[in-house]
Amino acid sequence: MTSIDSLTDDGRRFASDSHLATLSTIGPDGAIHVVAVGYTVDEGVVRIITSDGTQKVRNVERDPRATVAQVSGPQWLSIAGDAVIERDPAAVAHAVALYAKRYRQPRVNPKRVVIRIAPDRVMGSAGLLA
Repeated sequence: MTSIDSLTDDGRRFASDSHLATLSTIGPDGAIHVVAVGYTVDEGVVRIITSDGTQKVRNVERDPRATVAQVSGPQWLSIAGDAVIERDPAAVAHAVALYAKRYRQPRVNPKRVVIRIAPDRVMGSAGLLA
């Protein structure tokens, strides 16, 4: 399996450009639950900021399998692994800073948490992976 470390310079650039992505998790009935998200990749970790109690948070707490997928024209990237929910204020602040650098400063949200994915499978279009 390909790891996040196998991203080429083009792959790292693609994963840092201001593209939205989808997050797929396993819903309570076993169906795939897919939502649009912004995400960041930093030091080999994927982070998604969201509100505590959302369906995606409940899904990760029940079943940690998660995949982030980004597509832009012919280029695509899929990053999968086990996720955890981080509620520590320092972890949330770090994820917010990364998000603000990639996208924009998010609104204030006292219920914010981080979905943190440890990638173990990475797939992508030609040129994005070594």
